Amino acid sequence: MFIETAALLAQTFDRSQVTRLRHAVTSCASAAGLAGQRLEDFVLAVNELITNAVRHGGGRGRIRLWRANRDVVCEISDEGAGIDDARLGNHDRPRLDTAGGWGLWLARQLSDRMEVRTGPGGTTVRISAALAEEGAH
Repeated sequence: MFIETAALLAQTFDRSQVTRLRHAVTSCASAAGLAGQRLEDFVLAVNELITNAVRHGGGRGRIRLWRANRDVVCEISDEGAGIDDARLGNHDRPRLDTAGGWGLWLARQLSDRMEVRTGPGGTTVRISAALAEEGAH
């Protein structure tokens, strides 16, 4: 079940907005408390999902970013044809000589949690990154 919360960022996007959106995600996630390598990893994961939505999900998508308790959460949705079960179920690292197929794998590796809902009407991928405990380094 997805619970609605106040979004730090919520908008639709297309190919022309990917770079600007990556900067906005960096700013919002930083303001929410992510920092250092955790912030860089999270932004890279989001960028991979945005790129996937543009390339494979009909050329555009929708992003929502929010803070939920001690997590920063991002959800990317598209209206593409969905992800086939074989690709979705394969969590193995793509072969180094493979040109595509890295986006979901990277997003899974660079976030603490990833959930995917997919079907013929589109795909929604939600990732989250836990914030560091207060006083932790």
